[in-house]
Order: sequence, then structure tokens, then C-alpha cells
Amino acid sequence: MPRRIWSYLIKQFTFGKITVSAATLVEGFLVLMLALFLARFFSSLLERRLAKRKNIDPGLRYTIVRLAKYFLTTVGVLLFLQIAFDINLTSLAVIFTALSVGIGFGLQYIAADIASGFILLFERPIRVNDRITIGDDEGDVQRIKLRTTIVNTNDRIAIIVPNSKLVTQRVVNWSYGDPRARISIAIGVDPDSDIDLVTETLLLAAQGVDKVLSDPPPKVQFLKFGDYSLDFRLLVWTREPRHHSQIRSDINYRIAKLFRDRGIKTSRPVHELRIEPAQLNPKEPPLTDERDALPPADS
Repeated sequence: MPRRIWSYLIKQFTFGKITVSAATLVEGFLVLMLALFLARFFSSLLERRLAKRKNIDPGLRYTIVRLAKYFLTTVGVLLFLQIAFDINLTSLAVIFTALSVGIGFGLQYIAADIASGFILLFERPIRVNDRITIGDDEGDVQRIKLRTTIVNTNDRIAIIVPNSKLVTQRVVNWSYGDPRARISIAIGVDPDSDIDLVTETLLLAAQGVDKVLSDPPPKVQFLKFGDYSLDFRLLVWTREPRHHSQIRSDINYRIAKLFRDRGIKTSRPVHELRIEPAQLNPKEPPLTDERDALPPADS
């Protein structure tokens, strides 16, 4: 009985160039599970080791760990195919050729997302923990996966963005390169305002605000003479671009209070309505009621 079962397990079936048996399938799955376990174990071990090196950028650490995991997983899949189906490199080339045809017919978007994922990992225009704005959404990059990227907003909402959008569309990366970011706050004041007082007040509003840098110092620009206002712009710098919304709010609060205390009025559109008296033509007879022109009725 055991021999009969073993004969069934090792019985081979051939499909073209693929040879498979129940025993090779089990052996292949065991190798695949072991490879996936080792990929997860070594990637976690590598991440812990790299975390101790403070001189390595967190985004670079994430990239190294991800690539190591992908490499070990790929080796495991190749070993699985070779052991379970007795597939050599030539057969793999045929399979990948067939897959490429399928990609051309309907999987091109998935392939573009996967290719974009490798571009993000190698080129690193966007890294983990970067603050980005894409379209109307803004948040911190939490994870860069093979096909998608997870972005957490200020409301703690996870946005799943296909990697191809991060590569092909316009993305604002607040954390790229120089960690400092400039925040611009535009404001219009009444045309009769004292421009020196307005400049002094705007600079004072930027002082003492949390996360606003003193070097470079805040700066005020007089932009233009508007139709109903004098337009200014306050420029401040910060090393915490992910908090720029709160910084802008704090400065606006201070501007509103200081303007009120110093009697500075913001601009408001002025609407003028002119009503001219009607010019009566003296040559025309005055208007009378038509009923007055009718002859009296017979009594």
C-alpha cells in the first residue's frame, strides 16, 4: 500500500516541456514557503541592523530592505518553478513571452505600476516619510509597495495611489532635497493704509510662531497696487513642511489680532451705484390719466 501511494506521488505528467508530479509540487511549495519565510526574516533582520546606523537616510534604508526582500522572493519563485515543474531558463523565457502578450492586451496598467514602483525605489524621487501633494490630496508617504504607495493624510486617512501616477503626474514633494520650505501668505489691505506700518505688523506676526525659522528671516513683499487694495505677501521658512497648514493658520491668527489692534483694515471691494435724475423734456405734454380724456357718460 505505501508503495502504491508513493508510485502515485512520483508519477510524472508531461505538458509540452513541463513535467510535474505530486511529489515535485509538494517539494516546490515547501521550497517556496521556506523562501518567503527567509525573505521576510532577513529583510526584518536587515531593517533592524540598518536602523542602528543613524547616518543612513530612512528612505534609503527602506529601499535597501525592499529590494532585498524582492530579490529573495524572486529566487524562491524561480526555485519553485524549477523544482515543481522542471522548468529551465529557456522555458521561463517562453512563459515570460506569453505573459508579455497578456500584458499587451490588458495588464499594461499593472505592469506600468510595477515598473514605476522600481523607479521609485531606485531613483527615489519620493521616499518613505516624505510629505507630498498630489492633486487635491496631501499627506506623508507611509509605504512604497510593488504596485501602490500608501499616503496618510492629516485626517489619518490612508490614500492608495498607483505608482504610475507618482511617476507620470505632477507631484509636490515638500521634503525633497533641502528640508526647508517657504510658506507664502498673501494679504490685501485698504489703499489708505500706512505701508510701513503694514510691513512692520506682518513681520511682527511671524515672530514667535512655532516651527518658523529665524534664518532665513521672514520677509515682506509689496506685490502691486490692486483695484481696491494694496497687495502684500509675507514669506516665512520652516523645516517642518508637513505642518505648513498649521503654521499658516497660526500666522493668520496673529495677523488678524495685530491688524485689529493697530487699526489696519483689510481690503474690501467697493461698489458704487450712481442714480441720475431723469431729464424731462419740457416740450412734451405732461402725462395724464387716460380716463380723464374720456367724455362723460350720458346720465
